Amino acid sequence: MPKVTVHRKAHFNAAHRLYREEWSDDKNFEVFGKCNNHNFHGHNYELIVSLTGEIDQETGYVYDLGKLKRIIKIEIEEALDHKNLNLEVEEFKTLNPTAENIAVVIFNKLRKHIPLHLEIEITLYETPRNFVTYSGN
Repeated sequence: MPKVTVHRKAHFNAAHRLYREEWSDDKNFEVFGKCNNHNFHGHNYELIVSLTGEIDQETGYVYDLGKLKRIIKIEIEEALDHKNLNLEVEEFKTLNPTAENIAVVIFNKLRKHIPLHLEIEITLYETPRNFVTYSGN
């Protein structure tokens, strides 16, 4: 059976501040620049969740995209949308909310709900030009 990849797009807005508490203000600014703003800053994140697997002979689906839409809404959009990631999202109270770390957190949240025979890839756009991809490796 051929393998096919299906994709679902989603969107959320969130604020964050990139910094390391144990570093000085100067070092944080040197490493993170304006992303270290003490008052936080926000992004309009674009998310693409991709699932790869064989087409189910009975349904013709790799995975029901309506079901994926509901999982993303509950696990990602409701958890992250219009939140201050540093202050309101448990995972980022001890983890710097870089695009890379956000993608890994999203992957881990979704992996719990997606059958293991399907490969997952997360593409997260922080800006139209800056994005990351994570597939569990």
